[in-house]
Amino acid sequence: MNHVVLVGRLTRDPELRYIAGSGTPVANFAIAVDREFTGKDGKKETDFIDIQVWGKSAENCANYIGKGSLVGIQGSIRIEHYMKDDEKRKATKVNANRVQFLGSKGSNSNVTNEPSFEPTGLDPQGFQAINDDDIPF
Repeated sequence: MNHVVLVGRLTRDPELRYIAGSGTPVANFAIAVDREFTGKDGKKETDFIDIQVWGKSAENCANYIGKGSLVGIQGSIRIEHYMKDDEKRKATKVNANRVQFLGSKGSNSNVTNEPSFEPTGLDPQGFQAINDDDIPF
């Protein structure tokens, strides 16, 4: 079974290109994922993971997310072998089947590590909350 689920922030804007001949869109980017445990120095360690997305999802990534955006990734690990300077090399990346946008390009400046749960006085449809302490039933 080869299945991975990650949540992290983009380290750079997605790079969108189209495969010659077929015109299939493909986007590449990396996300930073904090490890659950801290190192010996007490600091959290971070992994930087390369992501590849295909098709319409690749175009959506290029249009709607950017550096610093929070995303959820569902996919599989892929190891690619290639030659560079007459040396065998390999690259490990996640081939994303699904990308969930958890924060938009424009909202990155106000994003914090801790979610805010403060009540706003408005419900999701925009109606004003009322004080129901005076209602007799």
